[in-house]
Amino acid sequence: MTSARKSQRLVILALGAALMLPACDSSTDHAPSTGAASASPTIAPDVPTGYDPCTDIPQSVLDSENLRSKDKQDSNASGGVKWRGCAWIQTDGYAPVITTTNITVDMVRDKKFTDTREYTLNGRRAISTRQVDEHPDAVCTINVEMRGGSLEIFLSNPPSRKNTGSLDTCALARTLAEKVVPTMPATV
Repeated sequence: MTSARKSQRLVILALGAALMLPACDSSTDHAPSTGAASASPTIAPDVPTGYDPCTDIPQSVLDSENLRSKDKQDSNASGGVKWRGCAWIQTDGYAPVITTTNITVDMVRDKKFTDTREYTLNGRRAISTRQVDEHPDAVCTINVEMRGGSLEIFLSNPPSRKNTGSLDTCALARTLAEKVVPTMPATV
């Protein structure tokens, strides 16, 4: 079971790396605008504060989704993009990485990812996307608006997972987000 957990974490990290490369290319996306009709947003120097997914998501929420094996998942990418949070796994099910990031909902929208859907969660703007071209059905990312960035739920759901592999990954991510977002203070 330990090797299965490590294997799942490696899959998450590999998919996360694949996600970061197209999403965070700093060559043009985060450069100052030259007066074009649609100016690129400026990235905040750090992730939003006031909510730490590793400690602020109630155990009752994690238990309701059978999420176990919390693992710290902080990372940085080119252009000053940062993620701070944790990953969990569901036995023979999906694996989410829930972080705060200085990537905003508008930045995600501007990337025009596949299957982009915008909606509101607990009064906050949210966007779900399929950002990993190699596994579009197995990975979904939801960004939920925060001051200076967003809460990001990156959910990996390989089709081989017995409990959730046949379920829509973005539907699973949205269900999880609907449980997590109400735990965020209104001030963040």
